[in-house]
Amino acid sequence: MLEEFKNAFNRYNNAHVQLIIINVTVFLFLVSIDLVTWITGTESFFQLVYRQFSIPSGYGEFFSRPWTLLTYMFSHSVWDIFHILFNMLVLYWFGRVFVEYLGSDKLIALYVLGGLTGGISYLLLYNLNPEFFGKAEMVGASGAIYAIVVGTATLLPNYTFYLLFFGPVRIKYIAIFYVVLSVLYVRQGVNLGGNIAHLGGALIGFIYMKQLQAGVNWGGWITTTIYWFTDLFKNKPKVKVTYRSEDARPPRKQNAGKVPQEEIDAILDKISDRGYESLTKEEKEKLFNASKK
Repeated sequence: MLEEFKNAFNRYNNAHVQLIIINVTVFLFLVSIDLVTWITGTESFFQLVYRQFSIPSGYGEFFSRPWTLLTYMFSHSVWDIFHILFNMLVLYWFGRVFVEYLGSDKLIALYVLGGLTGGISYLLLYNLNPEFFGKAEMVGASGAIYAIVVGTATLLPNYTFYLLFFGPVRIKYIAIFYVVLSVLYVRQGVNLGGNIAHLGGALIGFIYMKQLQAGVNWGGWITTTIYWFTDLFKNKPKVKVTYRSEDARPPRKQNAGKVPQEEIDAILDKISDRGYESLTKEEKEKLFNASKK
């Protein structure tokens, strides 16, 4: 299983599966702690851990746990298996379509944007009238997933899913159904925090895709931050420096500036995965020189 998970993270354009694995891993982690603390009679410890993954509604409590704006979007209720099940199914269906057209980087960026917007919407609206909403805490990837659903439907409104009992359905109607359902639930006072986050995620999904079609990538900073962070943990090659006298240098060969094919292949792989803009100045020069040979 570990080898399969590793392969899932190394596979190209597989962000929808990677996000599902992260969500399921967090869910199993919390379920395990809940079970152990229930058996040992230390449920208070589980509540302490669970609060690190759930975003509170009050500003004061939120500022004491600001990281929950990120962790809540990878967490789900440990008492409701259908909460994570339905979220992951929708993420898989729409995420697979999304990466087919726009790639993994933009899927992850929109997921995070949707989660952030959903969490901020939840905080802002709850604190407009705390007495009406009451004190609560929220977990769930729904805001992020709504962003992906609406973003995909905005990009490909007539793409068709074949649903059990319904047959072929264009995804624009599925997105509209989800949004209208959340609006009705807000009006009825059902799961207020969750449905506010849904609508916030849906809104940013629509705006993100419209901006992307206009040539503006609102999620670029997320992709850059993720690559910067992951690069910190990559093994860097050790550079060996040697000195030799001018007389000891071998005569310059005609092909001394030739770049090895393996290095060119690595640069091309990087372009395929991250885009041409991700290349360093040296890599761009190597690619340019190789194209002239």
